[in-house]
Amino acid sequence: GIIASSTGLLLKTLGLTVTSIKIDPYLNIDAGTLSPLDHGEVFVLDDGGEVDLDLGNYERYLNVTLTRDNNITTGKIYREVIDKERRGDYLGKTVQVVPHITNAIQDWVERVSRTPVSDTGRVPDVCIIELGGTVGDIESAPFIEAMRQFQFRVGHDNFCLIHVSLVPVVGAVGEQKTKPTQASVRDLRGLGLSPDILACRSAQPFEDGIREKLSMFCQVTPQQVFSVHDCESLYHVPVLLRQQGLIDVLAKRLELGQLDIPSEIAHEGEQLWAQWREFARRHTRSLDRATIAVVGKYTDLADSYASVVKALEHAALNVNRKIQINWVEASDLEEATMHKDPLKYHEAWQRMCASDGILVPGGFGERGVEGMILAAKWAREHKLPYLGICLGMQVAVIEFARNMCGMANAFSAEFDKDCEMPAVVFMPEIDPTTMGGTMRLGSRPTKFQDTEFARTCMIKQLYGGEDEVHERHRHRYEVNPEIVAELESKGLHFVGRDAETGERMEILELADHPYFVAAQYHPEYLTRPLNPSPPFLGLLLAASGQLDAYLAGQDLAAESETKLKM
Repeated sequence: GIIASSTGLLLKTLGLTVTSIKIDPYLNIDAGTLSPLDHGEVFVLDDGGEVDLDLGNYERYLNVTLTRDNNITTGKIYREVIDKERRGDYLGKTVQVVPHITNAIQDWVERVSRTPVSDTGRVPDVCIIELGGTVGDIESAPFIEAMRQFQFRVGHDNFCLIHVSLVPVVGAVGEQKTKPTQASVRDLRGLGLSPDILACRSAQPFEDGIREKLSMFCQVTPQQVFSVHDCESLYHVPVLLRQQGLIDVLAKRLELGQLDIPSEIAHEGEQLWAQWREFARRHTRSLDRATIAVVGKYTDLADSYASVVKALEHAALNVNRKIQINWVEASDLEEATMHKDPLKYHEAWQRMCASDGILVPGGFGERGVEGMILAAKWAREHKLPYLGICLGMQVAVIEFARNMCGMANAFSAEFDKDCEMPAVVFMPEIDPTTMGGTMRLGSRPTKFQDTEFARTCMIKQLYGGEDEVHERHRHRYEVNPEIVAELESKGLHFVGRDAETGERMEILELADHPYFVAAQYHPEYLTRPLNPSPPFLGLLLAASGQLDAYLAGQDLAAESETKLKM
């Protein structure tokens, strides 16, 4: 995903308009029902599509807005073909993998590749297609065959194949081995696809002779073999590829020199590259650290919170800080862990208490919820910057209701349908039986309230004083509107509500606190390296002691040669 995103970014710096498609060969219709611990984060798009986390990388690197059609799965393709068969669209023919499935894949790619995805509304010049899986997988065979056919449909000069392969380092002396790449290229050529470019992942840069050896056995020139070794950060991958000449190879292979790119668009590309280099440079500088404790349910796999991590990184570098994340498994904060594993319990509390701020992200299920409630309580009582997202907002409400409003039995109907005091309730319009695609999904407007507190609240200032913001949602439960008045009377203000009804709580901010903000939506989905998410920006500013100065209008990047857009 990073190599695909980096390639798209480099093409965009030439002034080209770029879109992306991710192909996942699994049978699921979408990623919505997949466990984060098995497959990583479920990314949500503006149109409500629940997709692979790689589409988040595409949006962040290319600054585009994709749709659910930009994520192709085997389930989607087969459903489309079977629906056509049931309607009689194939006129009695025997429906087969070739040509019907392969044609459906090609038609889908061709249609989506022409759909505008940027603010300019321009039709894309280039479409980056990432085919997930491994060469030789049974489940990806129809897609490989479709791409074999597709290269002839679009023409030789309009199709470039980048093969991503591993060059492992083995043995005591750390010798790089090219045999896995040679074998995968041989298999790929046997299926009718010949790589134009080899992107070789390795822990180290190429040793002497490795590039030439790969060139000789994989039938490409040495200039078409790229070392994608471990970098200081993922933001350096585009820089690494550009230094090795990827733009020149792509320009020659796709005859990009024949394109007439207006000077103003080419200038936009140059500015983008200058901004990106500055952002990558900041990542290598010796900056002060800001430590954030992420108290979650899926901390064993960092990819479960991929967008949260990126949002923290983007916000930190935009305020001249390096982020250090202290991962805290929420259940380790609970009293039961103290009796079962005292060491784990005290280590979890130590990591959280030693942090400059606390973030509680979204999640499903009861496990760890009491630990999240304790984290929200600690942040509120000790004036520690706090950001709650989705479930993180709901646990903040439960904690406040229990300890500040005398509702000792407050809980969520998600975890106890018969609880005496439901602070969080099931949304009436949601299907309680079907799981896939039935949540409140996608971009929804949130309107800041016209109250004395809301007009000057920190989160509204961080959003630039906007009266209405659009953010992406993914939830089935919401704050119980019946207890809102009592919560607000004690200082927990719901400064943002849904713009459609005004009855759904979207943003809360606690009075008399350095930064205690929570949102029902997921602001991490819209973060960009050069334009960080406002709630995350506020958290990092507060954690680094810069929030008051920022809100007063001071320039935090005055010492930088190139200022990032904020």
